[in-house]
Amino acid sequence: MRASVIQIAVDEGESVESRRRRVASMVRDQAGADLVVLPELWTTGAFAYEVFGQEAEPLEGPTYEAMAKAASDAGVWLHAGSIPERDPDGPLYNTSLVFSPAGDLAAVYRKIHRFGFDKGEAVLMGAGAELVTVRLPATTLGLGTCYDLRFPELFRGLVDAGAETLVVPAGWPERRRSHWTLLAQARAVENQSFVIACGTAGTHAGVPQAGHSIVVDPWGEVLAEAGAEEEVLTVDFDPGKVATTREQFPALKDRVLGLQPPRRP
Repeated sequence: MRASVIQIAVDEGESVESRRRRVASMVRDQAGADLVVLPELWTTGAFAYEVFGQEAEPLEGPTYEAMAKAASDAGVWLHAGSIPERDPDGPLYNTSLVFSPAGDLAAVYRKIHRFGFDKGEAVLMGAGAELVTVRLPATTLGLGTCYDLRFPELFRGLVDAGAETLVVPAGWPERRRSHWTLLAQARAVENQSFVIACGTAGTHAGVPQAGHSIVVDPWGEVLAEAGAEEEVLTVDFDPGKVATTREQFPALKDRVLGLQPPRRP
């Protein structure tokens, strides 16, 4: 299976419309890949809080339309990163879209863990509530977004739902880049799954981005890692390695906690 991870530079000065056209072209250039992954909030920048409301779109808005067409043109499964979604009946959401090679919407994931503590995304956006998996011909994807990476119980829930490849688009800051790499490898090892983590380059609202998108195998081995600048990271991997790893080292079968409600004394 071939995955192309598009680490986009999100810098001030480029309009959302211009970036949308540019990214659609980059996706079309990945024809021949099985899966293409974009980063979190690439239309605005993950730290550009002041424009979330201004640039928020309905689910089936211009980014949806552009990415659906790009997926169809390239004939790829496309995880289109995430957008600031404006729900007509509720708040904004940090929402991921996944499209099939025919350009059909295959999944929607609203980010569950919002970053910012008492500011930014944490107060501007609503929280999602559903774990989301997507069945591809060769593997089942489990979806998370950026700050979600710090919450292992989310990914264990995805594995329980059948996930074999965990996909994490992000807008991760450079100052915590060591956590990004560490957590991506930890989620791969503890869940015996592939992790495809796609970050951004550039600077969002004065916050330098980590870049360093990464693909990790079920043993925690880094198969490919990008640098700090805009880059397309392409990696071939064998989805069957998940089943092999879980058979050779069946740690998931030894789970005790979290499998059933605790007994009352």
